[in-house]
Amino acid sequence: MGKIKQSLKDSLFYGKILLFGEYGIIEDSMGLSIPYNSYKGSFVFENTDQLDFKNSNKELLKFYHHLQEKQQKEELPCQLNLEQFHSDLIEGMAFDSSIPQGYGVGSSGAIVAAIYDKYALEKIDGNSNDSILQLKTIFGDLESYFHGTSSGLDPLICYLNLPILIKSKSELNTVGLPKEKESKGAIFLLNTGEVGKTQPLVEHFLDRLKEEGFRNMIRSQFKKYNDASINAFLHEDKKSLLSNVKSLSKLALEHFKPMIPNLYHKLWQDGIDSNAYYLKLCGSGGGGFILGFTEDIQTAKNKLSAYDLAVIHKF
Repeated sequence: MGKIKQSLKDSLFYGKILLFGEYGIIEDSMGLSIPYNSYKGSFVFENTDQLDFKNSNKELLKFYHHLQEKQQKEELPCQLNLEQFHSDLIEGMAFDSSIPQGYGVGSSGAIVAAIYDKYALEKIDGNSNDSILQLKTIFGDLESYFHGTSSGLDPLICYLNLPILIKSKSELNTVGLPKEKESKGAIFLLNTGEVGKTQPLVEHFLDRLKEEGFRNMIRSQFKKYNDASINAFLHEDKKSLLSNVKSLSKLALEHFKPMIPNLYHKLWQDGIDSNAYYLKLCGSGGGGFILGFTEDIQTAKNKLSAYDLAVIHKF
């Protein structure tokens, strides 16, 4: 096997998890997104025949041509050194990533963040609400290549590597998370083993928003329970958190069925009925990871012993 050579600036970009706000942030609900450091990626130069490196290089070249076309039309949202990007790709640069694609944990977000970090000519620091919003707009434009539309939130989290509280479309702030506790309460990821496709699910959601009843449900019920869950989590109110997440779990099963793989509908309902755990979407859903909340992680693990679980936060 050939030698793998790291790039001169070995910046790591981590995955992310949208704890709250899936779909609702499109309609101005609050959102809370956190870095997830179990997955990461970085640019490397390689001279091996490994298929994953060759594929990454090929996909990055496609993205380069897309960006070059935007530059020619004067539609790039920021100045990028595309000549250097192209030169590095010809040299065999790839994005070496452990972030699974289609799992809702920021695979394309990390790529966009890495490209901006390495090739942006006048980087924005992200030290204020205004600069965070500027970055989000830039990243949304760049990441739309992968999903058709993008809020820019995933690359923003990957770039700043800080939790972001979305209060509204025009107000974003970094936020401190509650310290983990040695307790039974936990948030976990459940691996469906299936790849989710973001774009068709977002399109489905946007179509549903044209229905008055669905739109009212999002703006009233979903927003109410979602925003209350975020406030309860940040203020370490376990009882309120679990109560509101249970309500979100019910809403998801009733109104977001296409975003939940069929095999998990019964598992979802079992959690609500038994109160052993509550499941919710992780990002756009359709596969990938499902988020779980439980008052007692051991009880949840026993109930879900046939599934692949990873604890991400204890409360």
